[in-house]
Parts: sequence; C-alpha cells; structure tokens
Amino acid sequence: MPPLTARLVSPEERQRILALAQDVPAVWAAETTSHTERKLLLRCLIKDVTLTKRATTIAVAMRWQTEACTLLDIPRPPRSCDRRRTPPAVVARLRTLAPHHTDSQMATMLHQEGATPGLGGTFTASKVAWIRYVYAIHAGCPEAPGACPDGQRGDGRFSAQAAAQVLHVDVSTIADWCRIGRLDYIQQTPHSPRWVLLTPAIIAALRKPCRQRKPRRLPHV
Repeated sequence: MPPLTARLVSPEERQRILALAQDVPAVWAAETTSHTERKLLLRCLIKDVTLTKRATTIAVAMRWQTEACTLLDIPRPPRSCDRRRTPPAVVARLRTLAPHHTDSQMATMLHQEGATPGLGGTFTASKVAWIRYVYAIHAGCPEAPGACPDGQRGDGRFSAQAAAQVLHVDVSTIADWCRIGRLDYIQQTPHSPRWVLLTPAIIAALRKPCRQRKPRRLPHV
C-alpha cells in the first residue's frame, strides 16, 4: 500500500473551505453530504450533551467546542398508554352530549367535529358506549328500552310500550301509527326498538279514553 501523502490546498480551495465553515447549515443540507459526514460534523462542533428528564419536558444542554452552551426544552414523547387514551376533551364532550343523545348520534357528532378515538379511526356507537362505560358516563338516551325504566329518555322520546300506556292503546297500534306517519319516531335499524315523540298536542289528539272495567258478576246459585 503506497504511503499517504499530504496535499496542499490552493488559495481558492482554502477560501471555499473558510466560506463553508461560516455556513454550516449549507454543508449540513447539501445533497452531497452523507449521514456519516453529518455525524462527523456534529462531533467536530459539539463537545457534550446533557439530558435532564422533567415531568412533561426534557431539558437539553449542549456544550459546543467553544465552551458556549445552548439550552433547549423539548416535550417528552407520550407514553404508549397515553397515546391510546381517549383525549380528555372528547370525554368532556361526551359528558355534555350523553344526557340528550344516543351513542350513535354522539358518534356522528364527534366525527363531524373532527374528533378521533385514542386508537385512531372514527367513532362508532360501540366505541362511544365503551368510553361511557370506562368513565362512568350515564346514558340519557339508551337504544334499548330495558335501559330506560320509566320509558322516557333524556331527549323526551318514549319507548313504544310507554307511548302505548300514555295514549291508552296497544303497542301494535303504536307500530301502525309509526308506519303510516301518524307518529314521529326514530329507529336505529329496521328491527330495533322505536322511540316515539309525544308532544302535548299529539297526546291530546290521539289519547283514547281510559275504559273502566265493570266488576264481573257471579252467577246466582
């Protein structure tokens, strides 16, 4: 292997090197600078780095070869569990919406507002229900009548059974009135429970008189 020989730079090359030394960002960003050369450049510029972990940030102290010191405060990266957790603002929003909206309605509203679940994707009724369960958020407008003992939800709508009791009719009559458009109702799926809107005017117009059953007479012996 031939011995290495030093080569003297020309005055023009020397001026170019000195100019580059005054413009380190240009050297760093140049397409001809490799990653290895960037690491070598850092070693030439930085003497040491001290990291101090804090509650929400990491304090970075960089000491340059000139003994000058640069201090930085950078946010700590979120933990894996924090990245998967539903944002507090979304939980607060659900607490506000839950008394008067169903899980499906809340999922649609959150999607329209640009909110996303902790695991990403879009909100669905099942995801909203799970968040309510985890954070003990009461459902004011359940989809199932069994979850609404008094038959009336937070949005004022009645279950078909409760509406039948209010109007003094059978549940089948409620279903017929819903089908012909006589009653305003919402239904999650074609075969899911109906939730009927009863206003004072509707009750006055459709309520049947309550029939009183006469006591049954026993035959004479």
